Amino acid sequence: MLHHLTISHYALIEQLDIDWMPGFSVITGETGAGKSIMLGALNLLLGGRADAKAIQTGEKKCLVEASFDINGLDLEPFFAANDIDFDPKECIVRREVLQSGKSRAFINDTPVAIAKLKEIGTAIIDIHSQHQNLLIRNESFLIETLDVMAGQTEPLAAYKCLYNQCRQAIERLKALQERAAQGRSDEEYLQFQLNQIDEANIQPNEQEELEKEQNLLSHAEDIKQAFYTAQGLIQSDTFSMTHYLRQASDAVRNIVDKHPEAEELAERLRSVRIELEDIEGELEQLAEQTDYDPERLRFIEERLNTLYTLQQKHRVDSVEELLAVGESIRKQLSDIENVDEDIRLQTEEVARLTAMRNTAAARLTEGRRRAAQTTEKELTTALQQMGMPNVKIEISITPRPEPDATGADKVVFLFSANKSIPPQDVSQIASGGEIARLMLSLKALIARRKNLPTIIFDEIDTGVSGTMAERMAQVMRDIASHCQVICITHLPQIAALGTHHFKVYKEDTGDVTRSHIVPLDEKERVEEIAHMLSGAELSQAAIDNAQALLLR
Repeated sequence: MLHHLTISHYALIEQLDIDWMPGFSVITGETGAGKSIMLGALNLLLGGRADAKAIQTGEKKCLVEASFDINGLDLEPFFAANDIDFDPKECIVRREVLQSGKSRAFINDTPVAIAKLKEIGTAIIDIHSQHQNLLIRNESFLIETLDVMAGQTEPLAAYKCLYNQCRQAIERLKALQERAAQGRSDEEYLQFQLNQIDEANIQPNEQEELEKEQNLLSHAEDIKQAFYTAQGLIQSDTFSMTHYLRQASDAVRNIVDKHPEAEELAERLRSVRIELEDIEGELEQLAEQTDYDPERLRFIEERLNTLYTLQQKHRVDSVEELLAVGESIRKQLSDIENVDEDIRLQTEEVARLTAMRNTAAARLTEGRRRAAQTTEKELTTALQQMGMPNVKIEISITPRPEPDATGADKVVFLFSANKSIPPQDVSQIASGGEIARLMLSLKALIARRKNLPTIIFDEIDTGVSGTMAERMAQVMRDIASHCQVICITHLPQIAALGTHHFKVYKEDTGDVTRSHIVPLDEKERVEEIAHMLSGAELSQAAIDNAQALLLR
């Protein structure tokens, strides 16, 4: 139940603080006084679109805050799931809109996403405007109404779970079938690619070793000549470095006893000579081992060309990556071979889930058919009491070609207000006033079966007047016996039946226009209803009529 509402710097409302009572409250006021502004603020509070234009000029932000009694609404799991403090006696919801257009939302002072406002909003308040009379033409609304009447919240949740599982299983099956079709068209080419890689008999590190050998063979003559040239410079028939180094070493050794550093120098010369002799031997050996082999070079170049071609084809840079490509192709071929078995298993899963979904849908249909009979009877009685003595209501439930998220039923609401006209689709035959009474009757049925703490009716009385308005007010007052009802109305017959009466009015102060909402006492109620009956001029007859309405 809505306890308190605060609105600050929102549109024409500078500051509003109002306490709400249980039972039937009515809000009246001249057209344009600001009734829709208050409703807009409530919609904003419950997750509606934020607009910085709603902020009053010169202010940094606007604020809407409301406190609710949520005892008995089974909302504790919502608070626990979102890590919000839970108090069943008071839930405070706040929304702030900044000049940037951004907004902030809070539940019990805990910041929350706007989606969470919408989620809790559907549980704590139901706002029914005249535009929602169009819901009678909406099949989803009709199905939802039947489910509420049938009390099948849990069966519906079970069905939706199975429906989603079945839909996902069908999507997986389609994906497997598409993969199989694509795989079969690709299989021959993939096998050809794999055969090329396998036949190449690629070895790890092979390319690096072959490239080294290719470089050696391609320059064999130059390498051989360089080795021989270096050897010749060290040791030849006419010149020998090692011979002269031996002589130099001996010469220095002869003066060892005459100079303290001679022995070390002689040893170093001997070491250089020995190292040079080793180098000369290695140069000769390498030169003799280096031979140009055109056949081997041709083989290496052909082999490298094979590797390069395969790498270019598969857009890789090494034999290791090429081997990985081969393994990937091998896995694809294996998957193609196994996909038929996967399809068989998935087909069985789809059949299993479809059967379970259809069973759950049949259970929903059975409950809806029972609820349709009850709804037809109760609606007929309610509408007869609202001045439609010849009304006929039929709810047609036929199978859908394919089940959807609501079940396997196609629901059409058939209506006739006249004896001579058979029931037809309500969207094609009912007038605005008839739809208003029909929707109010449906809301009354829903409210009795669903724990709706607060219902706000925004000018639901459009298209009705006089006795019909009074009868609609009686229905709203009946609804208010087990939930809080707030009705925004232009009709005195409805305003007079409210337990609590609030008036919205505009006030001009200088260049500024502000909207206010105030509770009315008994005398003020009489005057307000008298104005609604007679207009601006307040006559004694209007006052008498207003008092008579209030005494009913």
